[in-house]
Amino acid sequence: MNKPLTKAEEQVMQVLWKLGTAYLKDLVDAMPEPKPHSNTIATIIKILMDKGYISHEVHGRVHCYAPVISKEEYSSSSIKTLVEGYFEGSFSDVVSFMVKQEDLKVADLELLLQQIKNKK
Repeated sequence: MNKPLTKAEEQVMQVLWKLGTAYLKDLVDAMPEPKPHSNTIATIIKILMDKGYISHEVHGRVHCYAPVISKEEYSSSSIKTLVEGYFEGSFSDVVSFMVKQEDLKVADLELLLQQIKNKK
């Protein structure tokens, strides 16, 4: 996986994943309030390009940005990193933890079990 994202970088990526491709102005306009300054977004874009998350095409004097890594790829990698870092790589420990924290209900578990059965 590429280098991990900071919160600000991830926020820009979330917007870009939603838009698909975007110019700087589009990204700034789509950011949640309080909107960061366009210079801040431009700096984050540069970092994301250096990290390999974003590519760009030049259209005259403006750049059009696009994600190189899909949201699904990033999510999968982030979840695996979290599970390895906090649960010694055990997804069942994650589920057990969530049940104990009451974040995961019986109906959720039944739905997950059904999805697993349907995959076979």
